[in-house]
Amino acid sequence: MKSKFKRVFIVVMDSAGIGAMPDAAKFGDEGSSTIVHLAEKNNGLHVPNMEKFGLGELNNIRGVKIIHDHKQSYALRMHEASNGKDTMTGHWEMMGILTTKPFQTFTDTGFPQALIDELALKTGHEIIGNVAASGTVIIQELGEEAMKGNKLIVYTSADSVLQIAAHEEVIGLQELYRCCDIARELCMRPEYLVGRVIARPFIGTNRSNFKRTPNRHDLALSPSQKTVMNILHDNKFEVSCVGKIADIFNNFGVTKTQKTVSNEDGMDKTINEAKRDDLTGFVFTNLVEFDSEFGHRRDPIGYAKALEAFDKRLGELYDVSREDDLIFVTADHGNDPTWHGTDHTREMIPLLCISKGYKNGRFLADRLTFADLGATILANFGLKKPATLIGEPIVELLND
Repeated sequence: MKSKFKRVFIVVMDSAGIGAMPDAAKFGDEGSSTIVHLAEKNNGLHVPNMEKFGLGELNNIRGVKIIHDHKQSYALRMHEASNGKDTMTGHWEMMGILTTKPFQTFTDTGFPQALIDELALKTGHEIIGNVAASGTVIIQELGEEAMKGNKLIVYTSADSVLQIAAHEEVIGLQELYRCCDIARELCMRPEYLVGRVIARPFIGTNRSNFKRTPNRHDLALSPSQKTVMNILHDNKFEVSCVGKIADIFNNFGVTKTQKTVSNEDGMDKTINEAKRDDLTGFVFTNLVEFDSEFGHRRDPIGYAKALEAFDKRLGELYDVSREDDLIFVTADHGNDPTWHGTDHTREMIPLLCISKGYKNGRFLADRLTFADLGATILANFGLKKPATLIGEPIVELLND
């Protein structure tokens, strides 16, 4: 079978939800709406590319016109079937996995003291921190203390993650990685089970010049079964990952990965992948700054500016794309910067399905699982979806 599309791109605007899920009240998130609320705070959102691809049909977004005539794109919203609102749950569902038991988070309380005590004993280092915090802020606050005492800074976030920061030149990279290996082993126990353990090395001489280095190292759980990515990989299609995608899937089904330092860098690398003549398969990109820099930090103005900057880069990606390319622009959960606390929000996600080859693009009804994305990709490449994975193809995208 000849594929309708030779290459499929998914670009995840990490946390850019489009409105509260019907069950949002169970998560304390009824009324949240990331893109809508940041647009209001910014006195409107200027995203002409996403606007012309149908974003305005997905909710009442200040500054974004409702355009019905978008022949080269389909616009819809997707609901999360899994029980959760974190990064791994959302991305895994896109690739066919239904998560019924959410990964553990320790955002409000920090990790149990018993875990911290055992980690200190087995690593031989005193542990400081043990709070939910921004990684750049906590090294400013505790970095000098960590240097003086050869200590480990342990912290978490709204995701299911245990992060360990240490001075790269004081403790050393290999020692930090060893400590993270110990933490990963401890955090395989059911009572502590987290999705990822991350080494966060930093350098500098004092709080005024501490900065994180590129030597981050993730120790993630592997998906519970083969995903859409594995099926593509097994059938000799490229699975090229940009940003933290490979970490989220623990390199399961990945053929190529490129780390990024910013949304701009992520789009640079995605656009370069689109320029490749030898690429056949799937490019999966995560743009994390929406979530890490603006959602969790409750900065709606910064978030709005980041979306406007991304919109320009989306135009560049579209310009270099071909008629047999399909570009999905979506999110993995919400993180309403006007909402209470600093946690993710249980929201629907936008899905803009863009191709120069489309002639009948329009607004489509909501889909009941993110997994319809992965199912559509498999159907496009003529591959069978195993019964263990959820999701159904969005047939309109393949029949245009």
